[in-house]
Amino acid sequence: MKMKAAILWGLDQEWSVEDVELDDPNEGEVMIKLAASGLCHSDEHLATGDIPIPFPVVGGHEGAGVIHKVGVGVTDLEVGDHVVLAFIPACGKCRYCTSGHSNLCDLGAGIILGPQLDGTYRFHARGEDIGQMCMLGTFAPYTVANQDSVVKIDKDIPLDKAALVGCGVTTGFGSAVNTAEVKPGEYVVVMGCGGIGMNAIQGARIAGAGAIIAIDPIEMKREQAQEFGATHTAANVDEAWDLVSEMTNGQLADKVIMTTDVAEGTYVAEAMSLCGKLGRVVITAIGHPEEDTVSMSLFELALYEKQIHGSLFGSSNARIEIPKILQLYRNGQIKLDELVTKTYTLEQINEGYQDMRDGKNIRGVIVYD
Repeated sequence: MKMKAAILWGLDQEWSVEDVELDDPNEGEVMIKLAASGLCHSDEHLATGDIPIPFPVVGGHEGAGVIHKVGVGVTDLEVGDHVVLAFIPACGKCRYCTSGHSNLCDLGAGIILGPQLDGTYRFHARGEDIGQMCMLGTFAPYTVANQDSVVKIDKDIPLDKAALVGCGVTTGFGSAVNTAEVKPGEYVVVMGCGGIGMNAIQGARIAGAGAIIAIDPIEMKREQAQEFGATHTAANVDEAWDLVSEMTNGQLADKVIMTTDVAEGTYVAEAMSLCGKLGRVVITAIGHPEEDTVSMSLFELALYEKQIHGSLFGSSNARIEIPKILQLYRNGQIKLDELVTKTYTLEQINEGYQDMRDGKNIRGVIVYD
């Protein structure tokens, strides 16, 4: 099949929208006609090198659409099914899947390699094989993915909103509900109010947090954070510390969730300073792969029994969490429509990412015909 796709050919380059050839699905795979793809910050990390991946690559890992073709051996999906693509595949059989940690499935090792699970490629352009971000490649109107990356959803859910649940919504929501384990009445700080941060706020609200303090330097994002459930906002960590200290009589926050654009080593000490005894810092933001130094008080870590916890995909099981979040959306408990600041065509992808860098969007979404 011939079509257009957005390809990244190297570091610090723009996305190139050009002709590609897409192969039919192999055994265990399906072809999906996509309705939409989120412009997630993780694809920006490909261009900056913060997520190392072989080039060239078709970007995009947040997508939803309709099954168009089914490969041999696929039994649980059929043509016409509505699906969300989960950016981490789950085999259901490995040690991590069977112990309830499918976000750490062994198949996840392939998401930054490029080819499909069998080591071959589905996209081709300029006479070369083209990899797929997270083995998905949703920056194209059609893509091929392994059935282990596909979650069937109800047909009444708008696909352009469901696309966001493949990564950002579930990652943010799960960071609060699963990784931070926010409990009713707790004080929660969210550092960074982009697409993941807004959903960490939503997760904390649904979990019953007593107060949610959202930190972001951009006024528009602070204002939007209150629409998603933040009870207080601050432009920086110092402002947030004053707020939470006053609110808790100096005991500080129970949970701090780091959802900044990049996880810098210096941010860890700032996050740790915001939480009190038994406080937990959840690091969801992606750090620089070469950075191996962080700042923190080991004195406080030990004497106050503080915790630091990484979070991948919000510690979520895609086959449980995606339908659950979409049910919360159906019930009006989670906002998805309001997350989308602006929609774009595939040809406007670089405009969309510039808007993200400029802080104009909570979420940008590519909508296909």
